[in-house]
Amino acid sequence: MKERNPQKTLVMKFGGTSVGSVEAMKQAVDIVRQSKRSWPRLVVVTSALSGVTNLLLDSAVRSARGDKDAALPAAEALTARHHELIDSLVTDPARGALLKEEIDLLIADFASRCQAICLLGEATPRALDAVAGMGERMSVRILAAAIDSAGIPAASVDSTSLIVTDDCFQSAHPDIEATTRQTRRVLEPLLNQGQVAVVTGFLGATPSGVITTLGRGGSDYSAALIGAALPAEEVWIWTDVDGVMTADPRLVPGARTIPELSFREISELAYFGAKVLHPKSIRPVIEARIGLRVCNTFNPDHPGTRLLAEHSNQSQHVIKAVTAIRNLQLITVEGRGMLGVPGVAARTFGAVAATGTSVPLISQASSEQSICFAVPVESTEKVISALKNTFAQEIARRDIDSIWATGEVVIVTVVGAGMRNTPGIAGRIFSVLGENNVNVIAIAQGSSEVSISMIIDAADIHRAVQALHALIV
Repeated sequence: MKERNPQKTLVMKFGGTSVGSVEAMKQAVDIVRQSKRSWPRLVVVTSALSGVTNLLLDSAVRSARGDKDAALPAAEALTARHHELIDSLVTDPARGALLKEEIDLLIADFASRCQAICLLGEATPRALDAVAGMGERMSVRILAAAIDSAGIPAASVDSTSLIVTDDCFQSAHPDIEATTRQTRRVLEPLLNQGQVAVVTGFLGATPSGVITTLGRGGSDYSAALIGAALPAEEVWIWTDVDGVMTADPRLVPGARTIPELSFREISELAYFGAKVLHPKSIRPVIEARIGLRVCNTFNPDHPGTRLLAEHSNQSQHVIKAVTAIRNLQLITVEGRGMLGVPGVAARTFGAVAATGTSVPLISQASSEQSICFAVPVESTEKVISALKNTFAQEIARRDIDSIWATGEVVIVTVVGAGMRNTPGIAGRIFSVLGENNVNVIAIAQGSSEVSISMIIDAADIHRAVQALHALIV
């Protein structure tokens, strides 16, 4: 049972679109003001402004290719954008001037790093982390000043002083015990004074102080780590949609918000293409049994989606959502000589792993005469080449007859913890696809029974997703 603070603590994270413009940041400040009335101890984790991290990294990559002026247009754009926020949101001219100087120094540091990368002709993971984190380091200062200007005492905090990681740059792993100690040491005095602690998302540092980043979902991960460390009563993730949706609204206009999801369900949704919280990023909160919500900055009265440690028996929906991953091809390794031969699967996926390719779905018949798996379209050629090299002798002996790829396919996944032990659900899924003339090329289902994934032709994506979404009643 986790310790409880005598006063309620809330951690809120704002994504890039939630702070990416003057109006968006004003809305974020208003949400902070409203929340502070109910939550005496408030931590705000912020991402970089929308698009800034991509701009920073693109400049670094171009610099590594020899473009010595790559940082100049980016620096101009960053200066204009961040100065506009300061002019609009920081009411004290003297403070605004000092803040602009801080921002300008960070942008100058970014330009210097790009010049160094250009001279070296290489952007190392360590260098990319230092560049990528500039966006959060700028946004945190502006958001803290904007909150303070609105009459709410606030202080910016660099998360490199909180989150201690290893040196696996671009996807660093936090040291939970050290992070807990540091987070409490730095944040508790601010919170006890009634200040809002505004913290950079995405960033950590090695024990020696070298900047690292936390990888995909990094700012959500930061909020979860801080929430678990303090500990907080709840963590709220503010984004630009009304929580997690039953399907991509671009494919299903009638898609709606899912009120509750279990950790296992959100993991399946994230893995199979839904743009929701990355499972890694929310694990600390779930394990600490802290409340977690996904909310819309631009529709703050909407309840959003609440994340639960376990599936709620109160849910009336057996199927919760339908997702789709596009731009894939299905590779098949087949041959009569594969039957009963140990190690074929291990060698297959060892070859795939050596190319640096992620495999989102695998299917194998019990006859053991073929293995098929999905890979991104852009990886197909190198994966097939690696497989042919690995199995050159088996191909020559005709133990393996062929290694080939389909045209473009899509993985469509139906997710819902209520599917577990529900008789006939698979039959309903395949019946509705058949009724809509959608052919299923391959199937995969985990033993957890929380999801069923199907490979279909890319041309059938709209019909398939819409037909399956109709099963959510």
